[in-house]
Amino acid sequence: MTSTNLRAIREKRGISSAELAGQVGISRQTIYAIEAGTYVPNTTIALLLARSLEVPVEELFRLDDDGQSDAANSDADLLLCEPDSTWEGQGVRVGKVGQRRVAIPLTPEPAFLPDVDGIAGAARDGFHTILGASGREPAALVIAGCDPGLSLAASQLRGFGVALTSCSSTQALQWLREGRVHVAGSHLRDSATGEFNLPATRRLFPRGEFRVVTFATWEVGLVVSRGNPKAIRGVADLGRRGVTIVNREEGAGSREFLDRLILESGLEPKAIRGYDSVARGHLAAAARVASGDAHVCLATRVAARSLGLDFLPLAVERYDLITLNSYAANESVLALFEALNRAAVRRRLKDLAGYDTTETGVSR
Repeated sequence: MTSTNLRAIREKRGISSAELAGQVGISRQTIYAIEAGTYVPNTTIALLLARSLEVPVEELFRLDDDGQSDAANSDADLLLCEPDSTWEGQGVRVGKVGQRRVAIPLTPEPAFLPDVDGIAGAARDGFHTILGASGREPAALVIAGCDPGLSLAASQLRGFGVALTSCSSTQALQWLREGRVHVAGSHLRDSATGEFNLPATRRLFPRGEFRVVTFATWEVGLVVSRGNPKAIRGVADLGRRGVTIVNREEGAGSREFLDRLILESGLEPKAIRGYDSVARGHLAAAARVASGDAHVCLATRVAARSLGLDFLPLAVERYDLITLNSYAANESVLALFEALNRAAVRRRLKDLAGYDTTETGVSR
């Protein structure tokens, strides 16, 4: 990783962020992101900054020791509302109160109102009025997809403002085609070739006006209650009496995969209780299992782990991020793809989500 003295040197010379941004030819938000350490500039921008500030580039940026591959371990006081209400592998937020380190267990289920920019009002001419708008700058990067781990990468781009919207792979690609998002996430497997994402993307964008970058590789499988009380061992067990599933929406990569497995097992969808019951997203499906509404769903390992559920692996899938060539030079899109090539971001995806990041950041 790198650290920077940009802000200190800029302020010492009495240059505003807007003035420096104009000299270098980038946005003021990019200057903020570089100074905050959430964006590492490319060589050209680093040299232009050094020239504008009349300092060697080494005074602006320095390499930190990024050789450690293991996350640091530490002890903390776990804050539990109820005894035994956490599980090994659950995510936590670590804080320091006085001299005490505390850890707050986190689940995908919200306990507080989100920090929103406004409230959606009535629809008119296909648009919704946003009530109580905060006046903040709109997010500079809008990403659509179903990967729960997208938030881990987005958190490294706070200087740009990132909005994540959860949807199926098919919906994400359609929104990209309609110009409604900058980046679409997908794990659609082509039934004829076994290739992920490229065939589906080429069908939507036959002129090849897109760029595909791998986000990560994950495990997908059956998510069941802790201890697997229904003794589910495979897809064939989904047709047993007393077993209820929760499915994903049409267009979801997981739905397509489950349909293929059901066909291969000789089952009929109508014979599977809960087949028409839909949850939108890996975490949403796993939450239905955790609540007892269903006994099993198809989702990622990290979805099971985040809710303390058991996981029966079935396959490995590649999750890619797709953008249009017209967006590829967008500073926020560049920052996202550059972040995927940073060791610290890949380590975060590996340690916190359990993803295989061997191909993270690779262009297809």
